[in-house]
Amino acid sequence: MTATVQRPTDMPGEAMELLRTMLEEQFAVHTNRLTELTVYGRLPDHGGHEPDVLHALAAHARQGIADTAQALRRMTDGTYGTCEDCRRPIPLGRLRSLPHARQCVRCQRRRPG
Repeated sequence: MTATVQRPTDMPGEAMELLRTMLEEQFAVHTNRLTELTVYGRLPDHGGHEPDVLHALAAHARQGIADTAQALRRMTDGTYGTCEDCRRPIPLGRLRSLPHARQCVRCQRRRPG
């Protein structure tokens, strides 16, 4: 079953498909990395990693999975590419460099931390 993808009217379909592909690839990379780290965590020597390092790397992979899943969900519901704060379109260049971006650069800079 294929989900219908709504897109902002000013974003070309080819760009949206490229971004979807990028997000799907990132999702797969983060998922594979988390699987690998989980296996390392179960090994007696933790795969040569310190437990704290494994924990941090796994947390990063989990966040990557969450970010990409949320971006794919926004694509499906038609809100992808729109800043969550100011509701203006996020520039295509920003989405190409950070496909899971939820804010435009201006709004992101206003956020604390």
